[in-house]
Amino acid sequence: MARDTTDQTPVSSIADLTEYLAQGNKPKDRFRIGTEHEKFAFFKADNSPVPYFGEASISALLNGMAEKSGWEPIIDAGNIIGLAEQSGLGAISLEPGGQFELSGAPLENLHQTCKESNQHLAVLREIAEPLGIRFLGIGGSPKWTFAETPRMPKSRYDIMSRYMPKVGTQGLDMMYRTCTIQVNLDFSSEEDMRRKMQVSLKLQPLSTALFASSPFTDGKPNGLLSWRGSIWRDTDNQRAGVLPAAFNADFGFEDYVKWALDVPMYFVVRDGRYHDCTHVTFRQFMNGALKGELADWQPNMGDWTNHLSTLFPDVRLKRFLEMRGADGGPWRRICALPAFWVGLLYDDAALDAAEDLTHSWTYEDTIAMRDAVPAKALAATHRGAPLFDIAREVLSISRLGLKNRNRLNGDEVDESIFLAPLDEVLAKKATLAEDLLSLYNGRWNRSVDPVFTEYQY
Repeated sequence: MARDTTDQTPVSSIADLTEYLAQGNKPKDRFRIGTEHEKFAFFKADNSPVPYFGEASISALLNGMAEKSGWEPIIDAGNIIGLAEQSGLGAISLEPGGQFELSGAPLENLHQTCKESNQHLAVLREIAEPLGIRFLGIGGSPKWTFAETPRMPKSRYDIMSRYMPKVGTQGLDMMYRTCTIQVNLDFSSEEDMRRKMQVSLKLQPLSTALFASSPFTDGKPNGLLSWRGSIWRDTDNQRAGVLPAAFNADFGFEDYVKWALDVPMYFVVRDGRYHDCTHVTFRQFMNGALKGELADWQPNMGDWTNHLSTLFPDVRLKRFLEMRGADGGPWRRICALPAFWVGLLYDDAALDAAEDLTHSWTYEDTIAMRDAVPAKALAATHRGAPLFDIAREVLSISRLGLKNRNRLNGDEVDESIFLAPLDEVLAKKATLAEDLLSLYNGRWNRSVDPVFTEYQY
């Protein structure tokens, strides 16, 4: 998230918080696609990480992008930490270890999404090249130790860094050493939100398997195919993972609100300053827990919006749904991830088929699959069936949905072309992580350094 929200509208009841989410309902003709992707910045001379400060640095990249794009700098304690497109239709932000993120504009089709990513990377390369900087598109930092990884001067990350070791064993690695591709999708009603939430929660482990690309840590194989997927199993289980309530037949906005209310907060922002609030839940905040600690202690809608952004379930609900299961990857996968989910969730026939396929899958089934895929990816099983076979069926449903949408480019080609990287995974019966391990054990001569050359943006 590039900029934390300021909205002084008072919050007085759970109904206020529920209505905030319900305001995300929109007619189908206004459904949009918002794609986010992160990448690791490195110096091409020696594959070392790029620091925040200096002539060749993350801050220099942001300042160069600001000058080139005209986007508004976002400042935190005097430091540039992101950029915002003036009309709110896109942003550039930093993850804690300097991972460079584009939060794309809400677009009508995947052809526009792919064009947006391509243009962003082209401009970024133009700024980065004179600085000797390139970018790596995979799911986990392959070489740098935690100590070698830079730290970004962003106030919310200072609070999170202090808090993470108290609630899990891998939260700092999640923050500083992983990258993802995500897509944000709309819903038309509470029922539509429920159906999409349930289908996508059940299929999120399959997304992790298909996009697995984080087999290296500290310069060697880590024994996993999606290290990033494994990290999320013990980051902060109060605010991450799979929501049991979402499997209920009557799950709705209020159920998500009630869960979110009892998750510890990270912060509130007052007069531009971040206050550590990890000792209280939002429910306690509403009941006056910060009275005496803050002059302005009463919660407002900006506090609620910011709190929602600090929750990390595999599918996150705001005024849209965020698909959060995939590792980062090369450019073609930036287009493939949204294509996979748009095909499944934005066409009625495809959503019906995905719902039919997954309707009997339980919370326990989903957790078992989620636990298995970091090590096995598509070789994992689900209820005794190979995940590879399920992937073929799900990809067929996604392709059906994209073809039914019939959104064509100038060459009269529909959006299903963007599933090609996933078709290749199934054709080879190997994920990108397995390809990387093959290269490592083959012509890379047990070195991870070639990944920086062969998988750079």
